[in-house]
Amino acid sequence: MASAAMDAARSDAGSEPGRIARCLLLMADRLDDRRAGIAAVAHEETGLPLDPRLAVIEFDRMLGQLRQAAEGAKDVSPESWRQPLIDVDTNIRSDRGPLGGPVLCIGPNNFPLAFHAVSGGDFASAIAAGNPVIAKGHPLHPETGRLLAECAHQAVMEAGLHPATVQYFHHCEPEDGLRLVRDPRIAAVGFTGGREAGLAIKTAADGSGTPAYLEMSSVNPVFLAAGALAGDATGHAEAWAGSIMMGAGQFCTKPGIAIVIGPEGGSFVDAAAAVLGSAPPGILFSSAGVQRLSAGVEAAVEAGAKLVVGGRPAGSGFGFEPTLLEVGADVLMNRFDVLSAELFGPVGMVVRAEDLASAVAVAEMFEGQLTTTICTGSGGVDDDAWMALSSVLRARCGRLLENKMPTGVAVVPSMVHGGPFPATGHPGFTAVGMPTGIERFSMRRCWDGVEARRLPAWLQ
Repeated sequence: MASAAMDAARSDAGSEPGRIARCLLLMADRLDDRRAGIAAVAHEETGLPLDPRLAVIEFDRMLGQLRQAAEGAKDVSPESWRQPLIDVDTNIRSDRGPLGGPVLCIGPNNFPLAFHAVSGGDFASAIAAGNPVIAKGHPLHPETGRLLAECAHQAVMEAGLHPATVQYFHHCEPEDGLRLVRDPRIAAVGFTGGREAGLAIKTAADGSGTPAYLEMSSVNPVFLAAGALAGDATGHAEAWAGSIMMGAGQFCTKPGIAIVIGPEGGSFVDAAAAVLGSAPPGILFSSAGVQRLSAGVEAAVEAGAKLVVGGRPAGSGFGFEPTLLEVGADVLMNRFDVLSAELFGPVGMVVRAEDLASAVAVAEMFEGQLTTTICTGSGGVDDDAWMALSSVLRARCGRLLENKMPTGVAVVPSMVHGGPFPATGHPGFTAVGMPTGIERFSMRRCWDGVEARRLPAWLQ
């Protein structure tokens, strides 16, 4: 695969922005033509709701990313991701261009379309930058991956690109996957998944000097100031509980921990318990996921958390009860390693903080996150809380929100879906948003004294 991808990287066709853009547009069209069949298979393999989750919402997002990437591929303006710079006095010019080798994309199980290794944001960004892609899908939905890869292959051939511009496989032994990561021909890695696998990939990539853009784990804490709770504790609790249950709690942006400040925290717990306690079981992706979640809930209880509702596997298949845990801020800080761990499923934990100082002390303990949220009351009642919390949280997350839950990720240029380690491998990139997502799969190039006729058109 690496050898074939190197042949594709050296192909002249792969350097033509118009042809790359056409490939991405053709792929979007081919996928759209097969929408019903692909969405149905993804539903069967993942248990995620078919309509509107897969057939409409996620499918449209997948197509939108590909089409946005196509626009980015053909954009050669000074404002584009290519960042062309021309110094006439010295005849030195620079831009961003392909990496000269394949990008290895490794996809997750929770977004079988919009984050898939052969159709998602990492894939679209890498292709738009002019790189071939070796895509590893997720073994839990192999037929979905096969159908997506067929559409990619058709688009590659119709656009006249090298056949190895896109290669796909859906499973391998971990040691073989890491051997591929370490291969010097791999120019970069894009990964979305769990922390254990992500750290193994990071270690392998660092050993060979390969840039790795890794989205790993995040609990996305929500801090609710006293004024917000006094104004509408029930409304905030219902919004938080609903966010926890989206996708059966298997979103990377699930707000898994809520820190409530002051005496109104009890009303928040009661309202969240009412929502979660009356909801049907969430369907997880595998029996292993059910076992990990059960073990995580048990570990939290042993570490001092109170089980309010749920906490057990439920129904046939891979069901799990919507679950609420409650813990005091002092207990959380004493057993932070256990109680702050990500629980991948319909599980949330409420942390009771007596005052703002206690909440700030909790905030200072969190590692890097994809998101953090601060809920405030109206009329400036929580201005002091905002200042105290945001001064701690701003550098600990990629996206800071106020009075909204983080589970929705808009695919717009200003979005940052990334964050400090260990939410990701490093804080210098976003996995969502064009054209900024394209930049990570490009290299800075300098052209010193080169004749104009030898330069890319945007540098002449």
